Amino acid sequence: MLNFPNESRSYDATRRCVRFWGSDGALEVPFFLEESALAKISAGALSGEQSLLASFDVNRQRILQAARKVYQRRRKGSYELIAADF
Repeated sequence: MLNFPNESRSYDATRRCVRFWGSDGALEVPFFLEESALAKISAGALSGEQSLLASFDVNRQRILQAARKVYQRRRKGSYELIAADF
């Protein structure tokens, strides 16, 4: 079962996404939330690291819910959340 015990998240400027992690038992599961997806779910989200991380925090439960759905579709090494996932 996928859980999110670690509330860490970081902005990856190269990939233009917010990176966060889940865990499935002993397995660490990396996720990448695209800026465009965050803009879709967070009205008024500005670009820039601090604004995007704040928007992530405000929408954390919705993001984690979408991450669980994406994870259940197919198991792989990492997961990208895009605007269509919301």
